Amino acid sequence: ILEGLIYSALCCLKKVLRFNFQSIDVNRELDLMLFSEPGISNYSTLLLSEEHDALYVGAREAIFELSKRNVTLRNNKVQWTVAEDPMTMCTLKGKSKERDCLNYIRVLQLVDAERLYVCGTHAFQPQCDYLNLADFSLAGRPEDGRGKCSFDPTQSFTTVMVDGELYSGTAYNFLGSEPIISRYSPSQSLLRTEYSTSWLNEPSFVYADVIRGGEHEEDGEDDKIYYFFTEVSVEYEFFGKLLIPRVARVCQGDLGGQRTLQKKWTSFLKAKLVCSMPELNFVFNVVHDVFILRASEPKETVIYGVFTSQWGNVGLSAVCAYDMRAVEEVFSKGKYMQKATVEQSHTKWVRFNGITPSPRPGACINNQMRQQNITNSLHLPDKTLQFVRDHPLLEDTVLPIGNRPRLITKDVNYTQLVVERVQALDRNIYDVIFTGTDKGVLHKSVVFEGGVHMVEELQLTKNSEPIKTLLLSSETRSLYAGSDSGVAQSPTAFCSKYLFCDDCIMARDPYCAWDPPTAACVNIMDAPSQLIQSLDGNADKCPAGKSFDYQRVSVKPGSSAELPCLLRSNLAQVLWRSNGSVLTDASRFHLVTENGLLIYSVAPEDQGSYECWSVELAAAVGKNFSRLLVRYILTLDLPPGPAPRSGPAPRSGPAPPFFGGKEDAAEGNGKTDRVPLTLALAPPTLLLTSQSPPQTDASLTLPPSSSTIKIQPKKQPLPPISNVHHPDSRDPAAEYLQRNNATALLFLFLLFFLLFLAALVYNCYMQYLPAPCLRLRAALLGDNKSTHQPEYLACEAGLMETSANDKINLTEQSTQNGSQNTNNLRALRDTGYETEPECANGQVPSHSSGGDSNSQEKPFDVDCEFQPIQFADADDC
Repeated sequence: ILEGLIYSALCCLKKVLRFNFQSIDVNRELDLMLFSEPGISNYSTLLLSEEHDALYVGAREAIFELSKRNVTLRNNKVQWTVAEDPMTMCTLKGKSKERDCLNYIRVLQLVDAERLYVCGTHAFQPQCDYLNLADFSLAGRPEDGRGKCSFDPTQSFTTVMVDGELYSGTAYNFLGSEPIISRYSPSQSLLRTEYSTSWLNEPSFVYADVIRGGEHEEDGEDDKIYYFFTEVSVEYEFFGKLLIPRVARVCQGDLGGQRTLQKKWTSFLKAKLVCSMPELNFVFNVVHDVFILRASEPKETVIYGVFTSQWGNVGLSAVCAYDMRAVEEVFSKGKYMQKATVEQSHTKWVRFNGITPSPRPGACINNQMRQQNITNSLHLPDKTLQFVRDHPLLEDTVLPIGNRPRLITKDVNYTQLVVERVQALDRNIYDVIFTGTDKGVLHKSVVFEGGVHMVEELQLTKNSEPIKTLLLSSETRSLYAGSDSGVAQSPTAFCSKYLFCDDCIMARDPYCAWDPPTAACVNIMDAPSQLIQSLDGNADKCPAGKSFDYQRVSVKPGSSAELPCLLRSNLAQVLWRSNGSVLTDASRFHLVTENGLLIYSVAPEDQGSYECWSVELAAAVGKNFSRLLVRYILTLDLPPGPAPRSGPAPRSGPAPPFFGGKEDAAEGNGKTDRVPLTLALAPPTLLLTSQSPPQTDASLTLPPSSSTIKIQPKKQPLPPISNVHHPDSRDPAAEYLQRNNATALLFLFLLFFLLFLAALVYNCYMQYLPAPCLRLRAALLGDNKSTHQPEYLACEAGLMETSANDKINLTEQSTQNGSQNTNNLRALRDTGYETEPECANGQVPSHSSGGDSNSQEKPFDVDCEFQPIQFADADDC
């Protein structure tokens, strides 16, 4: 049932998706910084240290210290290999010696200013050790890594170091069947979850972090550690395993219970994360990564998560944002769930409607509890501890901001996520989302009030490998991506790639602005004031651009011509004009591609001017902007011959503009390459999404309640072009080619007509055609009745006159043999065989002569000599 609902919703989901990734600009020529070493792989663990100005990388059997500002510079390296005995034990357990039985560094946590706590899989026997930063060497005192690091290098897990204590979520055994959320502290004993499916049911951990708030909370609660994971549902039971995204919370001051839940969490609670589209009843139920966007106030914190659907063939990804207030309200006021008593129902957990013990089960120690002499979890009553042990699941769900995803993409699988808040020149703060895909692509998006705008995408990995780790440094304004092949460093903005003011403004990148003195697109943090930036896409603020000269292209007749034109904006559409008219898909031998215009079999009428324009909608200002990208003059390279008829030669320099706009365009001085769009000759309608922008142009029809805008541009007459060749001025070679084409067509028509007549005559002669043709044949060839086809004579008896002799013979025969014929006719009725031919007069013609007595002995009065019988009675002939 769930699969049917999802597949039915996919048809409607295509109508609400905001982005088409085929139009996103992919710039593969950007200079990225990459780090890798031969023989080492799996650079999947990254730790950024702002204090040490370093990026620590955990790979397979190696730990690196790289420069934070340039990852290509390696400062230190240490090897951590596996001894022979653990390698042998790993292979005896059925693992691969070359792949599994190695040491994959999976934990890198900063303990203090001098040490790192590192853990590795160590041939399926996890070990941990301290790394001294002074000489970058291991302490050599390995510890048991069970519960701190995963056994399997491919198994998901998470860790976070809080005040010298390691909080982790992983599997505690070799098989991975005992998942735990634990805390390891040098001064306290191990604290972990219960081995119960109601606590953790096949979880896949993705992220864990601490939310500070002890000093700022009015009720005096201490800090909390939040875990994010996906687990198999315990609430419902279907034929397949239903996955549910969860958020769990434990308190940092939790010490376990005195008698109940000894050395176990007393504050463990979990709730469901919802990321769905309510209008389509479509749910994204697998969380892959989480990023906590912190604010000055803890309650202003926003949690971002990347989700996909459990059904992999859907091919959709979503980014949802959650308010920290909503998360805390669920854990502090949410209803509990308990196991259902009805075994036959698919619902296994229902809401608990009984009386909740006091203090509230799963709550952190606060001022109200301290007034009751409950200063830590060891003082909690057993009734509260027993309740939280049996009811760790909350019924209330955590809903996203706006009750819908911030971003939805199709045919893309997001794996990692980081978010940064940027204050633009308009003093507004925008959230910029960086998402990594399983193909090694980085997407950059900006959150606006009306939705999300996709700025760019960038290929970070070499062989389209998945991005396994993604970090962000606000100090260096860089992104760090870890994959199997290496580490890539990319700036948060590539402002210098926008060469024109229009491109810089229409990109709507909060990091970038146009600097008029230097005529360059720069980062707003690197340049002084007097910058031009408009995140609503209003490019009217840009100064007038320089003119474009024609590029001459000469081709031979009958060959193909390619006119390159690359769009510089991800939301723009290309528009080609030829000799003052707009080219459409129905144009002769023209193919408009993403990279330009392709003209097949160039003819004399294809000569002239070609212009490529970029047309883009600025939704916020409610009008379109057009930019001239390139101009061409296409001519034919003809062989030497008679001079063509006189005509004006094309001039170098700009042609009169075809777009109605400002005073520069009216004067025809060629100074403007960006004017408000007023298309002529009814170009194709543009379909873009918006949130009811203000209507500033009377030619635009913007429905206030719809998110889809259809632009029907006005028609304007275009000035004639006098500086190009026209089809009327043809040379003799072209006229000769046209005459040859007409002669060939006439010859082919006559040939096919003669073949048709020949086929008609042949079929008429062979008597394959109906009666009119046969009568025509008889009139032409004469009535030559032959006996080689007597069946035609029998079946056409209704059309031919019966001779008098035949009538006399038939009368005599009927008189002499009346009684015998009567018996024969009765026998004819009694037999079950059809012996009479289907003749026009309903009679059986007889070809017997005179009073031949032999003809009376033949059954049914059928002439067997001239009309053979194909049935059972044929044996009598």
